[in-house]
Amino acid sequence: MANTYTAIATVTVDGSAPASIEFTSIPATYTDLCVLLSARGARAAVSTIAIINFNSSTSNLSHRRLLGNGSAASSDNNATVLAFNFNGSTGTSATFGNATIYVPNYASSNAKSVSIDAVTENNATSAQVQLLAGLWNDTSAITSLKITAVAGDLVTTSTLDQYSTATLYGIKNS
Repeated sequence: MANTYTAIATVTVDGSAPASIEFTSIPATYTDLCVLLSARGARAAVSTIAIINFNSSTSNLSHRRLLGNGSAASSDNNATVLAFNFNGSTGTSATFGNATIYVPNYASSNAKSVSIDAVTENNATSAQVQLLAGLWNDTSAITSLKITAVAGDLVTTSTLDQYSTATLYGIKNS
């Protein structure tokens, strides 16, 4: 059985440099959600951190992350957020990082699993690839999804550069 991807909404950052991209009023008519993100942040670092929230909730989020940079691999976990890296302002000029965020069964009354694969693009040795397995331990259907650029403390917001883009897709079995 093939899956059908339907673009629900696209957000492209204009010159206003917001801290986040948000999708609201997500319909419950699909089986899964997928966000494709191409982003660059204004944080003065090679990479910027993004956190994801569902339905404005900041609780019951966690992840396990695997990272690799071409010469070393590592892993970490966080029991309070879903977070990944994309390009920051001191990385290669005009280069954007990319991420795919996949949420199966987003409208069910069960806890929501999340998978994320993300890369920072860079002409230096510090580029990364990341794979995350995440969980939002909440039984509410997801009706909104927010991606926020933050500093290293995971609290202080940063901003997204112009032309950062995210597209939300609804997925149905056909």
